[in-house]
Amino acid sequence: MAINNSNCLLISLSFFLIAFASNHANGEVLKVGFYHKTCPHVEVIVKEIVDDVISRVPSLAAPLLRMHYHDCFVRVTEKDSIPNLSLRGYQIIDKVKTALEKSCPGIVSCADIVALVARDVTVAVKGPSWEVETGRRDGSVSNITEALFNLIPPFANITSLKQGFLQRGLSVKDLVVLSGSHTIGISHCSSFNNRLYNFTGKGDTDPSLDPNYIKNLKKKCPPNDQNTLVEMDPGSVRTFDNSYYKLVAKRRGLFTSDSALLDDSETKDYLKKQGINQYGSTFFKDFGESMIKMGRVQVLTGNQGEIRKVCSRVN
Repeated sequence: MAINNSNCLLISLSFFLIAFASNHANGEVLKVGFYHKTCPHVEVIVKEIVDDVISRVPSLAAPLLRMHYHDCFVRVTEKDSIPNLSLRGYQIIDKVKTALEKSCPGIVSCADIVALVARDVTVAVKGPSWEVETGRRDGSVSNITEALFNLIPPFANITSLKQGFLQRGLSVKDLVVLSGSHTIGISHCSSFNNRLYNFTGKGDTDPSLDPNYIKNLKKKCPPNDQNTLVEMDPGSVRTFDNSYYKLVAKRRGLFTSDSALLDDSETKDYLKKQGINQYGSTFFKDFGESMIKMGRVQVLTGNQGEIRKVCSRVN
């Protein structure tokens, strides 16, 4: 999900799992229907806005989904350092927040909005649905240095990827399942250009990539190209399906971290099974389960943190 290598990428390849807060919950747990009494129409309001936005600008589905992966939205306020498409993602979250503040002021956290939007944009591009647990609080810190420190880069190898997920209580299966979200979205050439022209510093290409795929990418991305956009899953960039796994199995994963899934027996076995056919795949079911699990990572609840009035800055 990478757009480029600038700070806090909203369409970045990796699952930059930066929590909305720095501490674990204080004994309270997330639950489905947390706002049942205090803001009963929260999910209806979010869905209406998401459906309207994605029907007009389907390319926003990817950055809005990625936002839930790394949660940089509420930890970084320096908007000038964020790519333009990411700024549009901010605007959608702010639009949802504004609507919810009119309906039930001071009740729904930005962290929960991001989680609900991630589910709804996935559904809007023909992906799976899942029940979103809510009850998160927003952090009172917005720190770009912390955000960058917690990023899992697109050039990570399988060891780094597994460690990054395990450190957050997520499994190897979660890693390969959540990687499947790369079926939607685009990336700047700068996020993978080294694989095409200077992989080891000797002007060579990445041997883990299909040579024909390299030829096609070179036609789109000249050396040192920083601006051209490339589909992460050609032909399926706006449809959430299992085609990502088919591409990776053919050594056509755009990022190093995509190709790295072939370097582990568990991840390799999963992606090959999911790529066999759409109807025999368990990917949709697995994705919903992994998203729920990821949504529990290092959240604030109860009296911790705050409920932001504006999502792009602390109160």
